[in-house]
Amino acid sequence: MNEPQTTTLAAPANQASRSARRAAARQARDAFPPMGIFAIRDRAGGHMLIRASRDVYASLNRARFELRMGNYSDRVLQAGWDRSGAQGLDFDVLDLVKEREEADFDYAGELKALEQIHRELQGLAP
Repeated sequence: MNEPQTTTLAAPANQASRSARRAAARQARDAFPPMGIFAIRDRAGGHMLIRASRDVYASLNRARFELRMGNYSDRVLQAGWDRSGAQGLDFDVLDLVKEREEADFDYAGELKALEQIHRELQGLAP
């Protein structure tokens, strides 16, 4: 008679992969966020938007989404997107803030100062 064989190795392997996923999620949650300055520029018209963000990549992703949906707050950039799509705009990370050792470091002040510097370099109003 053939009796079915049971395998008990799946549970430990599954447990190990669950543990690895939890560790990766914890590491991602505790990682220093990519704070910095980003720019979106209309290639045809030259209009440029410079902003500071506590998560530059999420802000750029949000901007692309809002542009695709047709409800971006900057009407000039929205018109550029409507005219020529993603190929008509440049999305750039201009600067990233490095993590500091001091626990009370003023990241908001650092972002504000960096944004001001990049606006002046591009000849934009404060």
